[in-house]
Amino acid sequence: MKIRKRYHLKKKMLKDVEKKLGDYSTILKSDSKVELIETDTEDIILIDGTPMIMWIDGEPFPTIKGALELDIQSRYVVVDMGAVKFVIKGADIMSPGITDADPNIKEGDLVIIIEQSHRKPLATGRSLISGPEMVKNREGKAIKTIHHIGDKLWDLTI
Repeated sequence: MKIRKRYHLKKKMLKDVEKKLGDYSTILKSDSKVELIETDTEDIILIDGTPMIMWIDGEPFPTIKGALELDIQSRYVVVDMGAVKFVIKGADIMSPGITDADPNIKEGDLVIIIEQSHRKPLATGRSLISGPEMVKNREGKAIKTIHHIGDKLWDLTI
């Protein structure tokens, strides 16, 4: 990942990001140093030097490090312990491994994948089907993984 530009976010853009994050806007603290880095892949928002928010197709969404700071109550998908080893290697999420999902998830939504026992985030992705379908289906792919523990963004140090 190659960094092209790095600068502080202006208040107007920060308000826009906060609005787009919705339930996840609590990640932005008023006393934090907020910067944007433009990379050769996606733009990333640093909060106090840590990559906490990434831009996916023009939409801000928490990174795994950002999700670790949140109380995840929406746009979540829970996977069983058998799926964890595949998820942390970057595999897409299959319906049989899903035990629970936010019923408000629609096809195309960005979601946070969490593990069942400790409810810790493992990955983020884009839903291919609705939340209820993910839980009900016993076969097929449910989520296209975008970012996972151990990838370049997870290991990014500035």
